Amino acid sequence: MGRPSTARDRLLEAACDLMGSRGYGSIGVAEICATADVRKGSFYHFFESKQALVLAAIDAHWAAQRPGWVTTLASPGGPASLEKLLADQVAYQRYTLAATGSIRGCLLANLALELSSADEVIKARLAAIFDEQISLVAAELGGDKPLARAVLAQLEGMVLFARLANSVSPLDDLWPQTQRLLGPARAS
Repeated sequence: MGRPSTARDRLLEAACDLMGSRGYGSIGVAEICATADVRKGSFYHFFESKQALVLAAIDAHWAAQRPGWVTTLASPGGPASLEKLLADQVAYQRYTLAATGSIRGCLLANLALELSSADEVIKARLAAIFDEQISLVAAELGGDKPLARAVLAQLEGMVLFARLANSVSPLDDLWPQTQRLLGPARAS
């Protein structure tokens, strides 16, 4: 019996890396395959299209991130849990800057900005993930989904500014600004 192939995982990793650095529209199946060191014919064994690969990459990306969100937000502490979640997101941007020389931003938000008017299937998948993130944050905020959406928008907006500047410095005051959104009663 032959050894199991890692080609599918390599394709997903290559797609996430390339989309994270350059976006969806500037990469093609051939480049994804070359980066993954997988033959193009093998690509179509695993995925029927580039869209199918992107959907799987989105799912894999969130599946890797989700446990951290759940664990952090499930720990007691109210605003302290939310502060830790945001600190973890900033730490990830610091890591990508150190590892790649650039702020990659949030893959999910980047794809939402690029594809929300072009691909309804991908848009729906991203919306479902953002809705789940809002629900996770809302659970920390007593079920206040509008406030949770504002907190998530604050995070994604500040990450966007960090990506634009290719610097983590716009993220330095993420928590203080989020505390202002939360108001005095919820920020402590």
